[in-house]
Amino acid sequence: MSALVLDNGVVHYEYFGRGRPLIFIHGWLGSWRYWVPTMDALSEDRRVYAFDLWGFGDSDKSRPRYDVADYVRLLHRFIDELGIFGPVPLVGHALGAAVAVSFAREHPEYIDRVMAVSLPLTGESINQRFLSGGGSLFDRVLGRSPIAGYADVEKEASRTAPDAIQQSVKSVMGMDMRPILNALSVPLLMLYGQNDNVVLPADASALNGAGEMVRLLSMPEARHFPMLDRSSQFNRLLLDFLNSPEDLSDLELKDEWQRRIR
Repeated sequence: MSALVLDNGVVHYEYFGRGRPLIFIHGWLGSWRYWVPTMDALSEDRRVYAFDLWGFGDSDKSRPRYDVADYVRLLHRFIDELGIFGPVPLVGHALGAAVAVSFAREHPEYIDRVMAVSLPLTGESINQRFLSGGGSLFDRVLGRSPIAGYADVEKEASRTAPDAIQQSVKSVMGMDMRPILNALSVPLLMLYGQNDNVVLPADASALNGAGEMVRLLSMPEARHFPMLDRSSQFNRLLLDFLNSPEDLSDLELKDEWQRRIR
């Protein structure tokens, strides 16, 4: 376990691999841990990092700092403190996608490109069950039926500070991501699971005004965690995105990908 003390609070993070850096940012359900299979798949050619946002996993929960703006500042400090030389690609999921896109808008000099998975474009895109009370957050939002394959996610979700969920959800609900997308100066890949019941998938109309550096794809049969539901396909897409030119018009989902064995 690795940790930094930033703004008088512990930030838990993990890293492995070698090569150019790549940063993963988790969403509302879980922690850095559900990125492990993807991190492992990309670590042969990349130095991969993931960390727990304030209020999640093993990071500090002592005081409320759970707005998107707080997390953008946290990411800024994290990159600077570790001396991660950029520009660096970001991969964010749900809340993490909102943080990644907002950071890229504010600090484009740090960023090479962004993969935004399950990005809520507006407040109406987010499952309102996040803000209801009673029972397990995981059960409330996802229900019992889709839990198969998410055991580690569910375990980590139970460790989240309740006010971290409430405040961060309200923060994202108060944002309209569409103008931010149109103002980005770095390549952006937006990916959704077609069967996501946590964040409503965007459609092509969301990209009105966006240029060739923005690509929207939908992954069949995937739910809220395409990196777990369709891991091989997700990893191949991410690798293709990292190696693609700024024009993303030819970027497509492909069927299979396996890590090279030496």
